[in-house]
Amino acid sequence: MTSVGIELNPFSPEFHADPYPTYRRLRDDAPCYVNEAQGWYALSRYEDVLDASQQPLLYSSAEGTTIERVDTRAIPPMMIFLDPPSHDDQRKLVSRVFTPRAIAALEPFVREAARACLAPLRDNGGGDFVQEFSAIVPMNVIMELIGVPADDRNQLRHWMDASLERTDTPPYIPRSALEAMANSMNYWGTLLADTRAHPNDGLMSGLIAQGLPDGEIVGFCALIGSAGTETLTKLLANAAVLFQRNPSEWQKVLDNLATIPGAVEETLRYWAPSQYQGRVLTEEVAVHGVTMPVGSRVLLLTGSANRDERQYADPDRFDISRDSHLPIGFGHGVHFCLGAALARLEGRVALEEFALAFPRYEIDESKAVRVHMSNVHGFESVPFTSS
Repeated sequence: MTSVGIELNPFSPEFHADPYPTYRRLRDDAPCYVNEAQGWYALSRYEDVLDASQQPLLYSSAEGTTIERVDTRAIPPMMIFLDPPSHDDQRKLVSRVFTPRAIAALEPFVREAARACLAPLRDNGGGDFVQEFSAIVPMNVIMELIGVPADDRNQLRHWMDASLERTDTPPYIPRSALEAMANSMNYWGTLLADTRAHPNDGLMSGLIAQGLPDGEIVGFCALIGSAGTETLTKLLANAAVLFQRNPSEWQKVLDNLATIPGAVEETLRYWAPSQYQGRVLTEEVAVHGVTMPVGSRVLLLTGSANRDERQYADPDRFDISRDSHLPIGFGHGVHFCLGAALARLEGRVALEEFALAFPRYEIDESKAVRVHMSNVHGFESVPFTSS
């Protein structure tokens, strides 16, 4: 039994393809959705998602951030699964890597990485936007920061991707995802030992020098390695598809590359790579006439909040000139994405270079392939050609 006959199934292929009609029904008819069969709730309106995001001790992250509960005691400590004050202590230790000055200094490297990917694509008249561009640029940037050897990066990326894959039936996490997760964590442990023996200029080496426990170092590197790759991979490919669907918006970019930061923000709002964040209540909460007991699993539907008519005018229109607003695509409050500034830099530079290399392009959407992950939406393959 579900709220007013609405079915919210975050694992279904139909939902991955287009969750927005369901979101609209939830916002209008069941703003606090109850899935009684599976025992969880979902908040879909912007105001409610924003409010919950600012109460990390009430809406706890300690049992994972997806719909499927995670035994966080069985994995290395990760900042995303910590509540204050433990979260704040760990964040302070690593935040110096993501200062505005440090991020700005990365722009030449990001631009070089984008151009290196685009050169063979331009020579070949196109290729796979994801596998040959949007997955490679952020991977090389974040793994260079961490100190992952170039020869290991693609294999590690594939393991991280596979660990996020889900099925549309219980228990949702396939054996292949568990195996990939184990492989990636084993890799991080091996890299830690190698880095301890042979220090370098990477983030992992810096964390070792700060005296952090091995578990925290592995957990943090695994977290930013995955998040720093996945978000931009999906964001850039989403932008490419959206611009083909909205050629007038692409023309704005071609006419003025200074519009690209707005394009990054609008893509993040319109097709959020991270569609929801899972939380567990530490106290009873009543909202919209629904009482959620202590221990309830609650989904904060960021993807729905981004399309809330109560917050955005004409929210289903893709408009890169949209007026500035308080975005929540990178989260909000204490769990605001630590790498948001880096993601924005990478998104801007990658789209600038793509616009220069392929001012006219075509995507065959019939051959594009979407990922089937838990709270991550986007494409794993987007074939395109120069036109």
